[in-house]
Amino acid sequence: MAINYIAVFAAALASWIAGAVWYSALAKPWTAALGWNASDQSKSPRAAPMIICFAAELIMAFTLAGLIGHFGPAGLRSGLITGALCWLGFVATTIAVNNAFQKRPAALTIIDAGHWLVVLLAQGAVIGLFG
Repeated sequence: MAINYIAVFAAALASWIAGAVWYSALAKPWTAALGWNASDQSKSPRAAPMIICFAAELIMAFTLAGLIGHFGPAGLRSGLITGALCWLGFVATTIAVNNAFQKRPAALTIIDAGHWLVVLLAQGAVIGLFG
């Protein structure tokens, strides 16, 4: 099975941008769910988390491309289904368990899990479209 590295990079970039849009749109409820105030936000490092995020999404896209390839011919439908199933089976469950034990607000779980759903759907769509 050959991996299309251009598709992987494009998927990581698309999901990184989608995540930026997601958290920009939900910045106020997200920071409220974290219990942050304005001074907490200004102290947080900006570059390091963005670099880590892109690296993680690059690894996710590479892994998702491998999974999509193992399930048969790549296409938009198979990419979206595989991304959604990975999210449901691995990501949403992990976030829900972690946040439950950490006694985090449900709003934080929904916002963060929703972000990763958007990420995996974007990656699945891009990888599927590249074929």
